[in-house]
Amino acid sequence: METITNTLRDSKVARWAALAMVAFTMLCGYYLTDIMAPLKPMLEKELLWNSAEYGIFTSAYGWFNVFLLMLIFGGIILDKMGVRFTGKMATIIMVVGTAIKYWAISTHSLDTVQIIGMKGQVVIASLGFAIFGVGVEVAGITVSKIIVKWFKGKEMALAMGLEMATARMGTALALATSVPIAEAFGKVSAPILVCLIMLCIGMISFFIYTFMDKKLDKSVAAEADRNGNLEEEESFRFSDILNIVTNKGWWYIAILCVLFYSSVFPFLKYASDLMVNKFGVDPKLAGTIPALLPFGTILLTPLFGNLYDRKGRGADIMILGSVLLIIVHALFSIPFLNQTPVAIFLIIVLGIGFSLVPSAMWPSVPKIIPEKQLGTAYAMIFWVQNWGLMGVPALIGWVLNKYCISGTHLVDGVAVSSYNYTVPMMIFTGFGLLALIFALLLKAEDKKKGYGLQMPNIKK
Repeated sequence: METITNTLRDSKVARWAALAMVAFTMLCGYYLTDIMAPLKPMLEKELLWNSAEYGIFTSAYGWFNVFLLMLIFGGIILDKMGVRFTGKMATIIMVVGTAIKYWAISTHSLDTVQIIGMKGQVVIASLGFAIFGVGVEVAGITVSKIIVKWFKGKEMALAMGLEMATARMGTALALATSVPIAEAFGKVSAPILVCLIMLCIGMISFFIYTFMDKKLDKSVAAEADRNGNLEEEESFRFSDILNIVTNKGWWYIAILCVLFYSSVFPFLKYASDLMVNKFGVDPKLAGTIPALLPFGTILLTPLFGNLYDRKGRGADIMILGSVLLIIVHALFSIPFLNQTPVAIFLIIVLGIGFSLVPSAMWPSVPKIIPEKQLGTAYAMIFWVQNWGLMGVPALIGWVLNKYCISGTHLVDGVAVSSYNYTVPMMIFTGFGLLALIFALLLKAEDKKKGYGLQMPNIKK
């Protein structure tokens, strides 16, 4: 295959500018994803939600992606229609879902409504979150394919690391700012309104990017014409799905992904509450300690991505990240380790682990799957991941409500339940152990098939 050397992607300014625009869109998306995590005590106080209802709400993120296969359809649309159409569609869906969620949390018209035996407010807010979940996940796979499109053979892992770091900045801002915003406006719904405004700006940013993408396609076509290479890349076929699901390496990455992310993102949903119940942190400050995790990844994920680009060792990086995950959650589960400095230290170590695995995992997929199938391959990995993002928060909420209530404490004069988090943290430790097993299996498969996961990404 002839190498294209004079296209828009060969301009460093152009490809990094393109990355900045789509990464900002994902920052806005992840800001909304985690904005409610520090607000759990306020939801219990102001809206009278319990842990099970909060667990159902947080699990709604994956409802449509998992049960209606919306993520897989999104991946097929991406491979069929391209990044511009799919990205525009995804950002619009994010805005619509957030608007529904904001209305449900802010209105009093649902206060006495029951839907399928549940609070109407919980159900409608969950539906809005589920719609948003479709948009942000499809946007995520679209941005992954955009990065491969601009950076393949170049600084791909670094670019993916910087995109993830920017997205984690959204998570960190959500954990750190949601309670101050809610208190400043006197409403638990106020942070969601801020998210809605940011998502509208993020949508505009992606729409601006599409003009650059169109110029890239024109430059690639012009270069191919100059080289006499007029053959078009073979388009995606539905039979390609069979090729993906029969690829053992793809399965190892998909299962590693769901286990790893199920040990981190659902943990963050409850981390602020863990800080209050186990470490005695003031609820107003409880979100600041978990916020250290994404702030750490902002620096470390690009660093490890750059290391993978230049030195390789992708499988070893994923193994090390899984080991750190196990250590952190196992120590969180020990009851007498309840000093605030311990919590801060463990969050920092978890941030290192959280930087290691994604920095190597996502850039490894193009080494296993052909580019024409990448959208669907990423979508199916995200689909598997969404089983964890949907099921684990609901599982943890159910476990807390049924087995872990240890008493009550006052939040602004209102009695809310106190929880013992030992069992939930042991569950997260189990996920980490399984993630390590599949990271080792992936390394063995790479050695057998020669995918090049241990090799550098930058081609010299």
